[in-house]
Amino acid sequence: MHLTYARISKHPYNFIRITGLRLETFEQLVLKVRPLFEELESSKLRHGRMSHLPTLEDKLLCVLMYYRTYISHVFLGYLFNLHNPNICRLLRKMEPLLAKKISIKKDRSLTSEKVLRILADVSEQPTQRPTKKQKKSYSGKKKRHTIKTEIVIREDGKILSVSKSHKGRVHDFKIRKGEKLLPKESLKLADSGYQGWQKLQSNVMIPYKKSRKRPLTKEQKEHNRKLSSIRMKVEHKIREIKVFKIRPTAKEVDKESRKG
Repeated sequence: MHLTYARISKHPYNFIRITGLRLETFEQLVLKVRPLFEELESSKLRHGRMSHLPTLEDKLLCVLMYYRTYISHVFLGYLFNLHNPNICRLLRKMEPLLAKKISIKKDRSLTSEKVLRILADVSEQPTQRPTKKQKKSYSGKKKRHTIKTEIVIREDGKILSVSKSHKGRVHDFKIRKGEKLLPKESLKLADSGYQGWQKLQSNVMIPYKKSRKRPLTKEQKEHNRKLSSIRMKVEHKIREIKVFKIRPTAKEVDKESRKG
């Protein structure tokens, strides 16, 4: 007995728990990918070994489960009754097709007229402990080895950019400094991990940090409260992304971290 689309699709509640997508959204994704998949299959130059998953739905289900859980290829193979080499071939085959339909543009037009309020946030995802130089991947905040990715979104939840991935020890603000500057006139919101951004750009709002010697004033507390209120309106989009344990650029960093 192994996982198939035919079995799981009969239980919509379990389907979203397993894949991170609603059944209707998954079906729309299948419709978008199918023309590319059929074109690939019909190409004589691209024929190779069969992945042994009979339908496109099963193939996409397998890939989404990998993104959702970031489990090992061996474990994934047991779930879908596939050998490890077949899992590798399937991912190499399907990922380029998915990227053409759901990728985020690398260079978006970020003008102050279009973007009045922006939220930047660094997301951390667990990764396997590297064999060498473990400290570089260790996150003091999460108390484990992680990969960091910055996500910049608009007030309405539209994703504007996703940074390349970094090892867990890299500071959030250092990641921001390595990315393109955001529009000058736009209001830029971030958490306390971005201390120093206000010196790099104007119109940056970050919370005040209290210390033992300097407690927050009433005005500073009110500032933090308002900022938190604004951030909550758009952070749900980041939570949606965090449903998936793997990020588009995380695998390359993970491979490097294992090498040390």
